[in-house]
Amino acid sequence: MKHELSILIPVYNGNCTRQVEQLCLQAEAISQLSYEIIVADDGSSQQQCIEANKAIEALPHCRYIIRKKNCGRAAIRNFLAQQARYEWLLFQDCEMDIVRPDFLHAYLESAAQEVAYGGYIVGKAPAGKNLRYIYEKAAEPAHTTEQRRKRPYRDFHTANFMIRRDLMLAHPFDERFRHYGYEDVLLGKQLRKAGIGIDHIDCPVGFSIFEDNARFVAKTEEGIRTLWQFRKDLRGYNSLLTLTNGMHLGITKAAIRLWHRVFGSLERRHLCGDAPSLTIFKLYKLGYFLSLTNSTKQNDYDT
Repeated sequence: MKHELSILIPVYNGNCTRQVEQLCLQAEAISQLSYEIIVADDGSSQQQCIEANKAIEALPHCRYIIRKKNCGRAAIRNFLAQQARYEWLLFQDCEMDIVRPDFLHAYLESAAQEVAYGGYIVGKAPAGKNLRYIYEKAAEPAHTTEQRRKRPYRDFHTANFMIRRDLMLAHPFDERFRHYGYEDVLLGKQLRKAGIGIDHIDCPVGFSIFEDNARFVAKTEEGIRTLWQFRKDLRGYNSLLTLTNGMHLGITKAAIRLWHRVFGSLERRHLCGDAPSLTIFKLYKLGYFLSLTNSTKQNDYDT
């Protein structure tokens, strides 16, 4: 059976040459597969990453597109879909590990008619107490294929999914999402409203590059600001929103805001340190989100 597949990878200050090489080797080994791999750099600020990724151009059926201006996480994926020429699109995040030797074959042979999401697994622990690793490892049991199938639209992420090109063009990512987080969650909601099924399959990529604690905390804060900005759109699709919306007593929210105002900086310092606690991380996220109600921090996002 003949297959047509466009593999699409957005990159920002990352090196995805090894990832593309692995995908290329698998694609070349599949008979009757017409494929292309397109990597689009979304205005990276690190020139060494841009130069390293130029090696992609030497691989068969591969393109590397350098965009001078950063357009955001949603728009770069829509751009890649527009650039693609084949019936099926396989989106991956940058710097994922291809952990299955039959990864592409498994996707192509899946029963998916519209959208398939393969999930991800957490790699080996990095040196030291890494907060991102601790967080992802604790969440891993909730991301098994069996668990994802219970909530197919909420447990859908951009890291590793396949979709028919016509559906992607008809239901693009919402380009209001320029900052980190939740563009994939809203796409899942949009697919559900359109009656488009998501098939959760056991075809994960590996996640093994973990930013340092300070960067992860800053990234988390950016994601929470995105969640605050689009809280109405994402209602019912995020556990933090569900938790805070369920707090009917204003005094409870006020107490958490006061706690965050007094102890938030200490919590943040702890999380950026050498022995971060997942419990404190969860408390910090809750306080940070509720603090946005009486803060101007979200103003740059409310555009």
